[in-house]
Amino acid sequence: MRALFISNPHATTMTPRSREVIVRALASDIKLDTALTEYRGHAVDLARQAAEDGYELVISFGGDGTVNEVANGLMAVPEEQRPVYAALPGGSANVFVRALGLPVDPVEATGAVLEALHTGSRRTVNLGRIDGPDGGRYFTFCAGFGWDADVVHEVERQRKQGRRATPALYTAIALNLFFRGGMGGDPSLSVHMPERHPVRGLYFALVTNTTPWTYAGPSPVQPTPRSRFELGLDVFALTRVDTMTTANVLRMMFSAKGLPPRGRGYLTWHDREEFTIRSRWPRAFQIDGEYLGHRQQVNFRSVPKALRIVA
Repeated sequence: MRALFISNPHATTMTPRSREVIVRALASDIKLDTALTEYRGHAVDLARQAAEDGYELVISFGGDGTVNEVANGLMAVPEEQRPVYAALPGGSANVFVRALGLPVDPVEATGAVLEALHTGSRRTVNLGRIDGPDGGRYFTFCAGFGWDADVVHEVERQRKQGRRATPALYTAIALNLFFRGGMGGDPSLSVHMPERHPVRGLYFALVTNTTPWTYAGPSPVQPTPRSRFELGLDVFALTRVDTMTTANVLRMMFSAKGLPPRGRGYLTWHDREEFTIRSRWPRAFQIDGEYLGHRQQVNFRSVPKALRIVA
C-alpha cells in the first residue's frame, strides 16, 4: 500500500522525536512518503495532490485543524479516486480522533491504525458541509455560531502571540467570556429547517456531526449525545442564558449520558439533512475549532458516506 504521511510541525503536542518514531513504525509496514505542512491550508493541497497521484492511503499527524484540511483536500476529488484516511492525534483536543475511538497517545494510536490496516478494518463517516463565499467547506465534527466561535477566535489571537493552545487556555477563555456576558445578551440567531417555522431568539447555536462536541481535558462534553458519524447533523441552541439555567445545561453536558433531547433553556434537532442558521448581524463562526470570521447566514447539509477511515 502506498501512503502519504502529512504532519503539522506546529501542532500542540507534536515533536520531531514523536514524528520520527511514528514514521519508522509506519514505514516498516507500508510504502510511506512524508510531507510537512508549511502554511495554513497546505494540508488541503497535499491531500488533494496525494489523491490525484494515486496514493491509496493518507495519514495525518496533527490536531483537528489538520484533520479538517486533509478531509477537505480528499473531498476535492471524485469518490472513486479518494484514498482511505487515517488520523493520528497531535493537537490539544483531537476530537475527531477520540470520537473514532482511537487512543489519544499518538504512538498507541499508530499501533491501532497499523492493526486496523492488517485486519482491513474500515468505517465510512459522514461529513458536514457549509456554503460560503469561498465556495464552501466540509467539517468533521462541529460548527458553531456565537460563544464557542468567540472562544476559538480569542485562542487563535493568543496563539499568534506565542501562547500554546492547551485545554487550560480554552477553558480559561471560555469562562472569561461567559462571566463577561459573552454567552448572553444577544439572542440574534435563528434556525431555519425545511418546511418548518423558523425558531428565533437563540443566543448560541452549535451543529455537530458526532458526539462529543469537544473535550474539557479527559471529559467529553455532550450537548447532542445522539449525534453519530453515520447519521445526519444535530443542532443544539440556547434559548435562555440566566446563570441557573446555563449552569444546569453545562452540568448535564458533562454527565455520562449527556444533555437530554428536551429541557429548559435549550432546543435540539436530530439527524437533519439540511438547514440554515441566520443572525440579525454578523456573529463569530467556527468549524472544527477554526475561526472563519463573522457571518450572518450559513447553510448546512450532511454529506453521507464521505470518507473511508482506518479505525
